[in-house]
Amino acid sequence: MRDFPSCFGENGVQIADSSSSSSSGGRQTAQNLVTCVYQSKLCGRSCLITVTWSKSLMGQGLSVGIDDATSQSVCKVDIKPWLFSKRKGCKTLEVDGRNKVDIYWDLSSARFGSGPEPLDGYYLALVVDCEMLLLLGDLRKEAYRKTNAGSPDSSPLFVAKREHIFGKRVYCTKAQFCDNGPVHDVAIECEMEGLGDPCLTIRIDKRIVMQVKRLAWKFRGNQTILVDGLAVEVFWDVHNWLFTQSAGSAVFMFQTSLSAEKLWSSQNFSDSSAALRWSGSQTIRERQASGFSLILYAWKNE
Repeated sequence: MRDFPSCFGENGVQIADSSSSSSSGGRQTAQNLVTCVYQSKLCGRSCLITVTWSKSLMGQGLSVGIDDATSQSVCKVDIKPWLFSKRKGCKTLEVDGRNKVDIYWDLSSARFGSGPEPLDGYYLALVVDCEMLLLLGDLRKEAYRKTNAGSPDSSPLFVAKREHIFGKRVYCTKAQFCDNGPVHDVAIECEMEGLGDPCLTIRIDKRIVMQVKRLAWKFRGNQTILVDGLAVEVFWDVHNWLFTQSAGSAVFMFQTSLSAEKLWSSQNFSDSSAALRWSGSQTIRERQASGFSLILYAWKNE
């Protein structure tokens, strides 16, 4: 069994604290976060765009970060659209003292589900030199009309997603493992109460694709499954569920790369709150060949 790859490289850009939790009396409290990472080009250089959607008692939140191929932070903007005046707007950020990135958003008609990421009725647009760097949401015509931007020569690549999911026994999300591929229902099930030998089951579209028995002995590991004809490597770490008193999360990663060992640095994944980092420029250039990564933090509802 390979060690669980807990980071995207030693010299990478920290996406965020991966547990996104705070401690109170020794207990961790999960925040409702979804972080998406896109690969694009900024002024001819490869860059990573990180979009984090958050949800709290105050409402919805949005953070946008841009990092270039040298893994140096270029810019970051925090937007709080729960404020009435901030549900739509624009910010201009200066990059390297000479280039400007315009960030436009309109969440005034956005529809949200149980998670922090909007379902529809919105757009988020990043524009550089009158060219669309990244466009999210279904209001595409409105975004192009507002920004007066031209279409990019190539579309950004959706390379990674990190999400916090919640449940008591079953933890569900949706995932698209390849460009233009179908969106699948992903369900992780773990029944532990009253069982001497807990079992971990993963279903894709209600079909069992993986089962791990004797989970107390195999609380960390990896296994390959097939989705849409692609080999998907699944890593899991359920140590916190089984052996800790605090309300820590289990961690799961789905990686479509056929050569994951070449692209992921591995270390002993003894702490599910370890920071996720993206590796440097070499990995950025290889992302299109390496595929998509989905990281899930599964928190038990009290």
